[in-house]
Amino acid sequence: MNVSICRMETDCNPMELPSNTGFEEDSDYRDFEGTDVKDMRLEAEAVVNDVLFAVSNMFVSKTLPCAEDVAYINVETRERNRYCLELTEAGLRVVAYDFDQTDDRLQTPYHETVYSLLDSLSPAYREVFGNAILQRLEALKKESQS
Repeated sequence: MNVSICRMETDCNPMELPSNTGFEEDSDYRDFEGTDVKDMRLEAEAVVNDVLFAVSNMFVSKTLPCAEDVAYINVETRERNRYCLELTEAGLRVVAYDFDQTDDRLQTPYHETVYSLLDSLSPAYREVFGNAILQRLEALKKESQS
């Protein structure tokens, strides 16, 4: 089984991969479960780091438990709307309209990327993210002209 912390939309630097995979000789897979939990939390932190600049607040929940297949992310948009997001292999979805909450009655669609989810929730996110892309493209254009 290949356990990867490089999933979804985040880029991955091979130098940042953990050297301990839990499959060392004579390990009997004793570290495997802990590695999975850590990987989902790491992925959630990578998602936060990718888009934090474009929202008011975003952080991995310390209240809701991470499991081998799920992590929770709290986000406050620039419009001051709060959400709790669930991150799984299926993608991201809103599970509550406040931090550190889940509402089983809420049936929201999964989004493949955090960009798609935030684009659907926040016009201000869309504007800030779009402007950041334009600035980066302009910087690349200037670099190529010099």
